[in-house]
Amino acid sequence: MEGDLSGFNIDTPRWDQRSFLGRLKHFLSITDPRTILQPEQELDWAKAMVEQSRMGVMPPGTQVEQLLYAKKLYDSAFHPDTGEKMNMIGRMSFQVPGGMIITGFMLHFYRTVPAVIFWQWVNQSFNALVNYTNRNAASPTSVSPLHSHLNAPVVPCPQQRAPPLVCRWVPFAAVAAANCVNIPMMRQQELIQGISVKDKNQNEVGHSQRAAALGITQVVISRIAMAAPGMILLPVIMERLEKLDFMKKAKVLHVPLQVTLCGCFLLFMVPVACALFPQTCELPVSCLERELRDTVKAKVGESSPYVYFNKGL
Repeated sequence: MEGDLSGFNIDTPRWDQRSFLGRLKHFLSITDPRTILQPEQELDWAKAMVEQSRMGVMPPGTQVEQLLYAKKLYDSAFHPDTGEKMNMIGRMSFQVPGGMIITGFMLHFYRTVPAVIFWQWVNQSFNALVNYTNRNAASPTSVSPLHSHLNAPVVPCPQQRAPPLVCRWVPFAAVAAANCVNIPMMRQQELIQGISVKDKNQNEVGHSQRAAALGITQVVISRIAMAAPGMILLPVIMERLEKLDFMKKAKVLHVPLQVTLCGCFLLFMVPVACALFPQTCELPVSCLERELRDTVKAKVGESSPYVYFNKGL
């Protein structure tokens, strides 16, 4: 049945983004790993549908359900700032298949420092590309995604002294520390020059370093939260499973089992972590730098007590 398109605004979120549940439903949709299987023609169709809807020119017979599906594909594959198609590996919808493989191998090969270093390098190479892809594209980025992962700290485990379970947690400690370094490094120009902020009518009013610091902090927290349940609980689970006679005999199953369990954790945690904070953040004008605060008040007066910006993912 054809939906009523009168008054339909494709850029209005389908769910209330002011609530965690609304954001969770939104990110469950756009981080759906099945979207990465869509052919390029389907993604191009989605972009064309979104752009036509914005102009108010839709093909006859277009249904609301088609537009909602097109917006889902568009949000999953195109950058919200530039409208350009993102590379597939850097999309949040690729976090489950990409992250489960890398995390599974990190959690399995933890016994030696060289193995920890190698898999941390692989993980941070992947994360650097994700960070670059999901940055605030309205601000310049000075650090190449191919080089920022070189700053990733590695936390070696003293194998002779630490309990086995503690050594299994080393990858998570390294991932958390690396996120605290790499995301600010990747987006350091935002901290130096400020991030673009807009009024409630989406008019740019200036650049704010405080907004950049807030957005980057929220992204770091989200990324650590995304990895935490799997990388903290899975070692405990595997520590117990590997003591079973069946698992002792079937060591070949250890890696695929960890990869699969990582996928289960990430399938849930990717949208949850993304939903912790709104992607479009609001910041009280009173919290801005004094010069920018005066500029905003001069432009919009007291009618807009907040400014808005894309924090990235």
